[in-house]
Amino acid sequence: MTLSKRGSYAAAAAICLARAYPSGRPKKLREISAEVDIPRAFAAQILGDLVHAGIAMSAVGRGGGHRLARPPAEVSVAEVIEAAEGPLASERCALGDGPCRWQDVCPLHDTMTRATASLRQVLASTSLAVLAERDAAIAVGAYPIPADAHRHAPAVTIADSVQVELPAAVIAARLSGGTSWLTTHAEACDEEEARIRVGPGSPGWLGKTIAVHLGEPADVEGILVLPFIWESAGPAGIFPRFEGEMRLIALDPDRSEFCLSGRYRPPTGRPGQVFTDALLTRIAKATVRSFLRRTAQGLEQEHASADLTRAEARR
Repeated sequence: MTLSKRGSYAAAAAICLARAYPSGRPKKLREISAEVDIPRAFAAQILGDLVHAGIAMSAVGRGGGHRLARPPAEVSVAEVIEAAEGPLASERCALGDGPCRWQDVCPLHDTMTRATASLRQVLASTSLAVLAERDAAIAVGAYPIPADAHRHAPAVTIADSVQVELPAAVIAARLSGGTSWLTTHAEACDEEEARIRVGPGSPGWLGKTIAVHLGEPADVEGILVLPFIWESAGPAGIFPRFEGEMRLIALDPDRSEFCLSGRYRPPTGRPGQVFTDALLTRIAKATVRSFLRRTAQGLEQEHASADLTRAEARR
């Protein structure tokens, strides 16, 4: 048995809120969308389901966002799934209409009723706190992968860097401005990389950036490290996605190195279209390289314009 898209998105969003609960800080809609790979077009609906069910609460304004209405240990997985899917009990016969002698009940009814009840019992006895703990373990590679795991999405491990003719402190100040500034450069990257062809006669494969998210910065031995997620809207509902980290390294008083590393999940192609490992790697490298180049150019040009403005003001 599997969840519908709506059910899986609700579970992912709830896990995200559960992991954020100890901090007491509400999560913005764009943060949830980026962190757990929920298309922005659906994120508001999914969070609305959780709020309507009393699982989450929301607030507007500068310090607003979404957070759990109760501690994760007090929210069951069954509540979350039913908030999006409705009651787990089936409203139709497992065997459909069937022969006329099955007008009132079918031979599979009792079995399916017991199976559904057992499934709901397992979901009701599992809390969001348990899922949040598993999620944290998976994130650091400490959770064992089961033999029957189903997730085998193609992804390319990629790392690249570019030098920027600016002091590290200047770049760090700009990055503290957050996601809105980076979005401009990610969208410019989309336009450029759309020229990469993924097969004979095929059109460009990337659409518009829909989510860019910077995590909390950390200082690691004098190097600024920022978790980074970037997602685009691709063809036929496919969402290319990069998840990793940015690193800012001071090379000397006037130069810095801007690094990006992580895993890139390229678009999987249209029905009947198969991407080779070589092509997937090419797409990933070109995408990361383009983003780094665009970001470096934007930083340098912006700083030069600011210097010119200050010079003119002193005249």
